[in-house]
Amino acid sequence: MYRNAAIALFATALALSCGPVGARTGTMTCKMTYSMSGWSILYKHASGTGSVSCSNGQKMAVKLTANGGGLTAGKYKITNGTGEFAGVRDIKDVLGTYASAGADAAAGKAAAAQAMTKGDISLALAGKGEGWNLGVQFEGFTISKP
Repeated sequence: MYRNAAIALFATALALSCGPVGARTGTMTCKMTYSMSGWSILYKHASGTGSVSCSNGQKMAVKLTANGGGLTAGKYKITNGTGEFAGVRDIKDVLGTYASAGADAAAGKAAAAQAMTKGDISLALAGKGEGWNLGVQFEGFTISKP
């Protein structure tokens, strides 16, 4: 339990420090809940759905895709995932492709956290899931309208 909280805290801190977020005035916080599943054998693909809600009351259903490559192998499913955006002025700012890189190893039930950026917008993801995964990956995480 403490490990999961530490991972989520680290990812949030990393995401908030990944760009000139503080330079954007008039920003709000937005949160996302999501579920995804995917696979990887050198190439990585995952897809899912989610919902974004912002501190100003805006809400939007979203489609999620993650693609990338690297030295990876695995199959996984994330349920009850959460995300937190920083540097958002309008809910439409969350749409687009975020860049990330990471390394992971998991088997059975696992917790994961990841930080990524898209210009001035940063996103910290956390989730619990099942499956197995091993490797180093570079990926693009895309949020779009369904």
